[in-house]
Amino acid sequence: MKRLLFSILVFSLAACAAQPTPTQPPATSLPEVTEVPTEVPAATEISVEVTGEAIMPFEISSPAFANGEAIPVDFSCDGNDSSPVLNWTEPPADTQSFAIIMDDPDAPMGTWVHWVVYNIPASSRGLEEGMPAIPELSNGIRQGYTSARSTGYHGPCPPSGTHHYFFKLYALDTMLALSEKADKEELLAAMEGHVLANTELMGTFSH
Repeated sequence: MKRLLFSILVFSLAACAAQPTPTQPPATSLPEVTEVPTEVPAATEISVEVTGEAIMPFEISSPAFANGEAIPVDFSCDGNDSSPVLNWTEPPADTQSFAIIMDDPDAPMGTWVHWVVYNIPASSRGLEEGMPAIPELSNGIRQGYTSARSTGYHGPCPPSGTHHYFFKLYALDTMLALSEKADKEELLAAMEGHVLANTELMGTFSH
């Protein structure tokens, strides 16, 4: 009986020794955590070049004389005393009318006004030669009083020396309601706050 118990004990120990010892799985290394930046990178500025049709400047000119050159005799008191052809480029989009003032700042008694014109239609791109000296034309153009206290164009007529004559063109956002004998000062006052653009042409004249 003791031999039998001893044999069973020996067999049990042998069986336990035969079983493989469980092993721990190999440790898996965790991936390295990258630190998240706390600051958001600044946005990259993108400049976009817009291309399109070039905007032409608002300018006045005359085929009779270039800016800064002598005004031909025909447009003076020594000639026919007729107004020269004037042309101008495209005005601002909201233009409703044009006005022109021609004056001579070299006059002995102060600036002499030679021409006052207003309510020139917005569709006009110039004036023809020889504007009639009447208060209102058939197309609505109106002419005010000059320093000679008369209506219409009065050409260069300096007493002596060389004078400078400025043809000042104004693009307005309105039509003007002025008296028939409105002068330069009245026109300037009426245009205040309504000038969208202005430009000028200068010519000289001497006897």
